[in-house]
Amino acid sequence: MLNVVLFGAPGAGKGTQADLLAKEFGLIHLSTGDMLREEIAKGTELGMRAKSIEGGNFAPDEVVITLLENAVRENRHGNGFVFDGFPRTIAQVDVLDVILASVGSSVTMMVSLDVAESELVQRLLKRGEESHRLDDRNIDIIKKRIGIYHERTEAVMDLYKLAGKYHAVDGIGTLDEILNRIKEQVGVAASK
Repeated sequence: MLNVVLFGAPGAGKGTQADLLAKEFGLIHLSTGDMLREEIAKGTELGMRAKSIEGGNFAPDEVVITLLENAVRENRHGNGFVFDGFPRTIAQVDVLDVILASVGSSVTMMVSLDVAESELVQRLLKRGEESHRLDDRNIDIIKKRIGIYHERTEAVMDLYKLAGKYHAVDGIGTLDEILNRIKEQVGVAASK
């Protein structure tokens, strides 16, 4: 299995590139944010417990982990996964390892999309206008999300760097340019 953790700050383009990468390699795109928003829209118990994401906060770990475990189990016979939005904390790195080990697999690599903060803010505001996502329309929530990323999520990169699985990619350019950079890194990692 090819299992790619697509990483970057809010607005870096993870969702867009994860979709393209999944199609390119026949992988399942698992976006924890999309899964959570879907549960909230359905009004499920997990969705009610995840409503904190609407204010720019992380959803409770147990909610995200439950959704992720179910999705991995349901798709365990596929070619692999693109993880978008998980892991976000050091504790979640271990959880992802356990989830993948339960289906006889592991993380192949992390690809981090590097984008300047000013560009992130502009992308999120534009996305908020186009998609009407509440968390992308409020500058204070956007700054809070980026701050949480720097405080809590960036440390995850260090673990993948130590494991030799970290690959940085310039997240500025056309969709195809960025995808080609990612594909190049996936090719390198897959050949090891």
